[in-house]
Amino acid sequence: MLLNLSFFLLFLTASNITVQAIGVNWGTTSSHPLPPDKVVELLKSNKITKVKLFDADPLVLQALSGSNIGVTVGIIGVTVGIPNSMLKSLNSSKKVAESWVHDNVTRYVSSGNSGVRIEYVAVGDEPFQQSYGEQYHPFVIGAAMNIQTALARASLANQVKVVVPCSYDTFQSESSLPSKGHFRPDLNKTMTELLTFLTKHHSPFFATISPFIISHRNKNISLDFSLFKETKHSRNDGHRTYKNSFDLGYDTLVTALSTAGFPEMDVVVAKIGWPTDGAANATPSAAATFMKGLMDHLHSKSGTPLRPRNPPIETYVFSLLDEDQRSIVNGNFERHWGVFTFDGQAKYNVDFGQGSKNLVNAQYVEYLSSKWCVVNNNKDLSNATASALDACSTADCTALSPGGSCFNISWPANISYAFNNYYQLHDQRADSCDFGGLGLITTVDPSVGTCRFPVELRTSHSESLYGACLLQWMILLTINTILHDFL
Repeated sequence: MLLNLSFFLLFLTASNITVQAIGVNWGTTSSHPLPPDKVVELLKSNKITKVKLFDADPLVLQALSGSNIGVTVGIIGVTVGIPNSMLKSLNSSKKVAESWVHDNVTRYVSSGNSGVRIEYVAVGDEPFQQSYGEQYHPFVIGAAMNIQTALARASLANQVKVVVPCSYDTFQSESSLPSKGHFRPDLNKTMTELLTFLTKHHSPFFATISPFIISHRNKNISLDFSLFKETKHSRNDGHRTYKNSFDLGYDTLVTALSTAGFPEMDVVVAKIGWPTDGAANATPSAAATFMKGLMDHLHSKSGTPLRPRNPPIETYVFSLLDEDQRSIVNGNFERHWGVFTFDGQAKYNVDFGQGSKNLVNAQYVEYLSSKWCVVNNNKDLSNATASALDACSTADCTALSPGGSCFNISWPANISYAFNNYYQLHDQRADSCDFGGLGLITTVDPSVGTCRFPVELRTSHSESLYGACLLQWMILLTINTILHDFL
């Protein structure tokens, strides 16, 4: 079950002497997240030196600020994210931006060989995603400019770049050919402003490339084409031939940048990965195949047909860990992108040419007791399905989806799966396994085949500290907003 992730240490040099690094996204949208110090140890053990965060969780930044992992490996380089919910405030107030930079960048910036090296501030989490409509469009550029100004005032503008992560649906091609690539029409004005801003400050364009979602939604894209397998289904675009979905998506973006007037813009692939559950073809086997193909392709330095020998300057694998509270608007697979399970255990084997296939799992993980909640077969189960649906309204039951790892377990085992996930979500409280008398607590693991009935992580005492830090930040944000209204 282990795989070699030492590939995250590799730095590839393209023909233009650009260092091309591979990192990982670390998301924390989990009911029982692996403690930050455990995650930092996981990163260090696997020599992962690039990390992209989706927010500025103080506990995560505190853990990273002490993550000196040695001269030969280097300090972890971090991208700190700003949630979309903050864009409006940051757009309207330079003082709020200055406070945010002080609390989430200046405080943690390292010098020498200790602490965290913050390299980017990501303004928003894919704020142009089509499902959001235009609710964030008016605030993105202003927020980015105010953060840039705040970094300059803190004398950090030369160290920390401001970027805006863009979703895979920001750019498109109606014919699915890269030569017809363009940004979404509703984004033309905003994208021109963003690209002008990025160029002025020598910042790259952060974009998601998602072969899985494209394949999942477009049945004309073969699975082999998406998984970097040798296939007869290559796609021709004029005199250029595309042999995999990654090159097709990347060059669609390159054309969109050129069409917008920015043909030389550096690109960072901010998110790319393959989920392992929650949908057809979302399996550990497929993910392992995709990851091997992606790593081989990036390490070959071959680039793409439109940018030969010029691969993305950085690539961030999505994601480090599974997250059971991620939004499933795009699909149930959204909670299963992790290379590791929620508790830091590697999912699959891939040979990245580093001599060993073994990932180092998270060590000394603390779990709740070895107890599960299952259906009491001695009861009338005629209403059990309704109870299970109610449990799944809050608990994560995405593995029961068609194509999921628990889809084929029989009734009432699937009811037990729903009951157990609700029970674990609520820290194994006895009343959370009641279900009108239909639930039963057992010490016998009910897992069936590849369908794992989880035992949750023991919640960290530091949760209260996080709550205090979050409250402190919200108070500060409110005060700054009020002050801005009077200045």
